Amino acid sequence: MSSTVPASLRMIPERSDQSTRLVLVRHGEATCHLRGVVGGPRGCTGLSELGVEQAQSLWRRLEETGELSGASALYASVLCRAVQTASVIGPAVGSGTLDVVKDCELCELHPGDADGLSWEQFRQTYGEPDWDDDPDTLVAPGGESWTSFVARAANALSALARRHRGEQVVVVCHAGVVEAAMLRFLPVDRSRRRLGLRTSYVSLTEFELTGPAVDGPAAGDWRLLRYNDAAHLPR
Repeated sequence: MSSTVPASLRMIPERSDQSTRLVLVRHGEATCHLRGVVGGPRGCTGLSELGVEQAQSLWRRLEETGELSGASALYASVLCRAVQTASVIGPAVGSGTLDVVKDCELCELHPGDADGLSWEQFRQTYGEPDWDDDPDTLVAPGGESWTSFVARAANALSALARRHRGEQVVVVCHAGVVEAAMLRFLPVDRSRRRLGLRTSYVSLTEFELTGPAVDGPAAGDWRLLRYNDAAHLPR
């Protein structure tokens, strides 16, 4: 490993042959976020100029450190901002030639009829759900509740862990998916509806699984190795 790599990056634990690693990468800054648009499949138009630069910054780090060179698979949600981020970092993941496998189960919360609306239009039309009070409220007709989103995202990650037992897998996804993993895989107080995490763009969050991956709240023996690792971004 290059001597120019910060010491903090050299302390990432080595993967044992028996463990499964899921590395969750949040996408870069999205154009829909800048425009104030609900970014579902219709509203998401990919990364902003800054978002592309952020993804390239992560790619350069991964090229230098080789920390994801052992990955056997690269997944992304179907939303443009995630697919584009995965395409940028792909040459530094695994062999550098992995196909990006797109999976809608890894998407951010499905907005239903709110997709593509401005956030002001969304508030005027549907109001804002109070998920801390009632996490079962739908965001909009045809959309998800917080409860259903967390279950869907966490179950999708558990399925990947079962499919790739003993491997390292990279998943380019969303801040909500990272929070869903925290809520379902770690011993978090079950009375907590949401954690309010501030997951940075193109940051890495890594989980290790040493037991069997199963669906449901007791999803196996998960351990959080790192959260919100964005050492490659300018301070």
